[in-house]
Formats: sequence, C-alpha cells, structure tokens
Amino acid sequence: MLRLRRYLKPYLGLVLVSVALLFLQANADLALPDYMSRIVNVGIQQGGVERPVPEALRTSTMDHLGLFLTDEEKAELLSSYVLVDRSSPDFSRQVVRIPALEKEPVFVVKPDRVATLQGLAPVIARGLLVVRAVEQIQANPAQAQSMFPGLDLSRLPPGADLFALLESLPASQRARVVALVDQRFAALGGEKAILQAGARAVLQEYEALGMDTLGLRNSYILRVGGQMLLIALVSAAATLTVGFLSARVAAGVARDLRLDFFSHVMRFSGAEMERFSTASLITRSTNDITQIQMVMMFLLRMVFYAPIIGVGGVIRALRKGPSMWWILGLAVSVLVGVVSVLFRITVPRFRVIQELLDRLNRIARENLTGMMVIRAFNRERYEEERFDAANRDFTRTALFVNRVAVFAMPMMMVLMNGVSVLIIWVGAHQVARATMQVGDMMAFLQYAMQIVFSFMMLSMLFVMLPRADVAAGRVAEVLETPVTVRDPDTPQPFPDPFAPSLEFRHVSFRYPGAEEDVLHDITFRVSPGETVGIIGTTGSGKSTLVNLIPRFYDVTEGAIYVGGVDVRRVQLRDLRSRIGYVPQQSNLFSGTIESNLRYGSEDAGEEVLRRALEIAQASDFVLSHDQGLAMEVAQGGANFSGGQKQRLSIARALVKQPSIYIFDDCFSALDYRTDARLRRALREYVGNSTVIIVSQRVATIKDADRILVLDEGRLIAQGTHQELLERCDVYREIAASQLRLMEVAA
Repeated sequence: MLRLRRYLKPYLGLVLVSVALLFLQANADLALPDYMSRIVNVGIQQGGVERPVPEALRTSTMDHLGLFLTDEEKAELLSSYVLVDRSSPDFSRQVVRIPALEKEPVFVVKPDRVATLQGLAPVIARGLLVVRAVEQIQANPAQAQSMFPGLDLSRLPPGADLFALLESLPASQRARVVALVDQRFAALGGEKAILQAGARAVLQEYEALGMDTLGLRNSYILRVGGQMLLIALVSAAATLTVGFLSARVAAGVARDLRLDFFSHVMRFSGAEMERFSTASLITRSTNDITQIQMVMMFLLRMVFYAPIIGVGGVIRALRKGPSMWWILGLAVSVLVGVVSVLFRITVPRFRVIQELLDRLNRIARENLTGMMVIRAFNRERYEEERFDAANRDFTRTALFVNRVAVFAMPMMMVLMNGVSVLIIWVGAHQVARATMQVGDMMAFLQYAMQIVFSFMMLSMLFVMLPRADVAAGRVAEVLETPVTVRDPDTPQPFPDPFAPSLEFRHVSFRYPGAEEDVLHDITFRVSPGETVGIIGTTGSGKSTLVNLIPRFYDVTEGAIYVGGVDVRRVQLRDLRSRIGYVPQQSNLFSGTIESNLRYGSEDAGEEVLRRALEIAQASDFVLSHDQGLAMEVAQGGANFSGGQKQRLSIARALVKQPSIYIFDDCFSALDYRTDARLRRALREYVGNSTVIIVSQRVATIKDADRILVLDEGRLIAQGTHQELLERCDVYREIAASQLRLMEVAA
C-alpha cells in the first residue's frame, strides 16, 4: 500500500478533516458511558444531588453540623448561608421551593458562595454523615456499635440528648468522632465514598424541608440526558461526514489509479505487454483497484478511530474501576491471540486468490474469443472441464478464507459476551461491598465493549489489509514497470517540408528475454513516394520489421530513419501522426462505422469518409445499407466478415491521409479481384506518400516499385518482380507456388 501513497496527496486536506472528525467522534463516543454513569449514580442513586453542598439547611441541622467543624470552617459555612424567615424579602419566592419555611426559619445558600463551598464539600459531607449517624443512634441506640465500633452508650440515661452531650465535649473529642467516619469509609472508597454518602444525606435534608426531590431528580436526569443526546448527535454527524469523506477519498484514489494504470498500459510497447497477460491487466485494473478502494475507505474510517477508542477506553475504564484492570488485559490478550492465528492462516491465501482469479479470467477470455474454434473442434467439453477446474480452485481457496472470517465473528461475540459476564459478576460483588457504584460498573462495561470493539475493528483491518496490500503490489508492479519506448528528453522535429523517406541502417532486433535475434543486419532505403513490398517465408520477420517503424518496439542494434531523422529522437505522437498503419489482425471498436473511420482523423468531412470507403472497396456494403455510416459495429466487429473488417481497417488508415502507409498483410482476406481493384485505386489515392505492403501473396506486391525478400530474419534480396524471379530462388519458389506459369513468365 505504501508504494501507492502518492495517490493520497491530492486528498490530504480531506484526510486531515476526516482525522479531526474521527477524533471528535471518538471523544464523543467515549463521553457517553460517563454521562450514563452520572445518570445512574447521581440522577437515580443520589436523587439528582451532585455534591454534598446543600442549597438549604434547617437551623437544627446547621447547629448540629457546626459541632463537627473547626471554628474557621464553621465561620466560612455560616458566611455562605443566609437565614430566611417570614420577614425576609424573598420569603414568598423561597417558600414555594422550601415548604418548611412555613414552620421555621431555614438557612439558604448565597448564590455567589456556591463555588466557594465546593472546597468545603468533604468537610460538610463528613459533618452531615456524623449528624445523620447521631440522629439514628439517638432514635435507636442499638445501632451505635454497628456505626461506631467501640462506642458504648449503655450508661447513658434513656432519652438523653446526644447532640447536647457532644456539645459539652472538647473539640478534640468531637474530632475523634469525625475520624471514625473516615475509618468506616476508608474500605469503601475513601473520600469518594464519603462525598457520595454525603450527597444522599443532603437529599434526606431536602426531604425533611419538604422540597420537591422527585423534580430535582427528574431535572438532573433530563439535563444530563439532553447533553448525552446532543453528544450522540455530534457523534452521528461526525460519523456520517467521515463516511462521506472517506468514500470520496477512496473513490477518488481508485479513479486516479485506474486512469494512471490505463494511461501507463496504453504507453506499453510490445516488450512490456509480454510481461503481463491481458487477463491479468484487466483483473489488476478492476478487481485489485476495487480491493484497494474498499480497504482505503475502511482504513480512513477505522485506523485513527479504533486506536483513540482503545486507548481512551482503557484510560477511562481504569478511572471507573481500577481494580478490574485484569479483565481488560485478559480480553485484549485473548483477542490479540485469536487475531494472530487468523492472520497467519489467511494472509498467505490472498495472493493465491488473486492469481487464481487471473487464471479464471484468462480461461474465460480465451473461451469467449475462441468460441468458434472450440465448436469447430468439438472441444466444448474439454474447455468446460478446464474452466470448472480453475473455478473450483478459486472457489475452494475463497471458501477457506471466508470460513475463517465467518469463524472469527462468533469467536469475537463469545469473547465480548464472556467479558460482559465477567465484568458484571466481579462488579456486582464490588457494588455489594460498596466499593463501586452501579453506574461506574455499567460505564466500565461499556468502555470494555468499546475497547474490545476497537480491537475487533483493527483485527478486521489487519485481515483485509494484506489482501489489499497484495492487490496494491500487483497494481504498483504495472505502474512501476518502465516504458522502454518513450519520447526523448530533447525531441528533434522533422524537417519542414517533410519528405516521407524511410531507411533501415544495419538494424537487428531481439525480443526481450530471447536468446537470438529475429532480424539480422537489415539495411535498405525507401525513397519518398515509393511503393515497397515485403515478402518472405512464414516467421521470417516481416511483421516484426514494419512494427519497428512506428516504434512498437525499439531496435536492438542499428537505427531507423524517417524523413532523415532517427525515429528514437522524435516524439512518438509526431512520428505516428505521419504513419497510417493497418495491422494483420483487423481491430474494430464498438460504436458506428463513422466513429471507427474517424479514428484516422476526427475532423474528416463526410466526403473524405466516403472516398476512403470507395478506395477500400467497402462502399458496397456500407453506403448501400439503410444506416450507412451510422451502421452499428459490434464488439470486435463481430457483425462483419473478415474481408469486410480488413477493408474498413484500410479505409480508417486512408482517412488519416498520412505520409507513410504500412499495410501489414491486411489484404489476406480479400479475393484477388477485390485485391486488384483496391490496389489500383490505392495507387491513385496515395499520391506522393510512401507505401509499405507486407504480404504473403505475390500478386499483391508484384507491381510494387521494389520488393524486399526476407528469409529467417535476413534481407536476402531486393528488386522488382522480374529481377527477383531471375535471381532469387526463395522468391521464385513463392511465386511459382501461387501464380500460373504464364504469370510467372510475364
């Protein structure tokens, strides 16, 4: 994947925005369990009282609370409250909220002192807990031992006022009573447990004052729940935006990859095309890039989100339940072990899958293009078995990988449910011992699920990434393949005016990877306006020779000159714009006859198109048709015969009106009469253009100005038809095998 990282550069801005949104989404998702914990702990268990700083206190509670504070703490507490009674200016407003004002004065906290009192929250909590404990002991002395071990009240007279007794004691002894509260709550969580118990004591005070505790609880739950809903909406919005951006980036990268891949392959010479099969190139440009696109989208959405969730979840979970850290460690260890096993099993199979897909596509393509041959030789059964074998191999490997992936999901679910049960079992015991609140246990459970889920997402990524990495490697292999036939760094223009001469100077050529040359020291010159025929035995290198002219391959030794310039020193576009090439295999593209002819020249007028069809002897079946030039051309020209496709290919080259024509054995499907008529019309049309005709037929080239005879890659003779008949045995044998004796003598 790193080999293709440059394709991400145009989308770096979108990637950074996605990362920022993922960070926002992860933090929002991590905040939700904490809000849920607050709703349970504060909203439900503490009745909506967030901290043990009461908004109102009865005078008796204030007096009793003062017994367990230092003089400084008591003074600060009293300065933070104001005594409200019937004579107070805001009595009518306060009595609605505090009904006890109807019977007695009440201390109400000053609004500007609430923040100051937060520092006294632990002190107030301890004092309130002692006050509540003393009130319970006074109501039931038998509870004294359970609340304050070692405190013996059996010698006190019945009905004794414990607060009056405590008031008579020195401050140091009252401080010892407060210390007993710390000892009692030390095993239950220390100061945190004291603050929670103090909040419940404040709720009891509100109930004694007749305040609407149910409304207080509901108000808190609705407020925190509303915040929770808002955070969930922010997370959802971030999720949708990241999904859109990741899809846009992935699709854009895939589009750019396909474009560059196609453009690069279009510049391949024959040497590069021999390295990759057509089926493999199709698979790489479609299936492989699709794999990259899918993983890229998943990668952008999860590679940043999952680690943030995992690390943040661990930190927040340990804050909620530090004693249960071992559960997280156990879950992550098991998960990593399972993923490692899956990774080692599946990764080696991914490259095999892509190779098998190449093989399957190659067999399918061969069968579709060679269907007529298969039917002619009654090989349908054999080809079906060959395709079935490839299909079974691919299916078998794909099923193995899919079965492993299917097995992984139940394993993950068992792990998640097992972790949930373990957390609930351990957490329930801690809740029973009052060392953990229910809300904290629930939050810990959610954080654990987020942690496990983040590792699951990373594990899925680690399973998908190797396959995409294989696909990326296959695509990069093509993109990094150097193009051997390319424009020079400093191109040289053709001279103006351009003279379409052609010269081979000691040209030798060897196919890449071959041990021997297929062309040996070829030297000849073609003057402007000259028609040259090339003939030779099968495999003598005729097509290879003419393929060197437009630089489909580059020569191994020597040089080729067009218009007096080495073809390797001019731009490919400039060179090929002056050449009209008709290959052995007639290639027509799906569309219309007009669109195919305009491959030669997009701006050609209709008269030029019709003239080209007439010269190519194609007007009889094109212009006589109802649709004419608008006649549809099926894929590969399947709706035309071999001779018709050859004539249309010739017409396409004629529309271009180039300076040099190369006809590579493209008259082979024409009958002799059509061949003769076409060549006769062609001589009149090409004018001063240079014409190279490769043919196996002597009749096609016997009227050429000069004929080159090739044999086993060597130029063994050149001259006119008559000259070669007299002094070239190879040419004479070819001619004798094709022409009647009287034609040979002519």
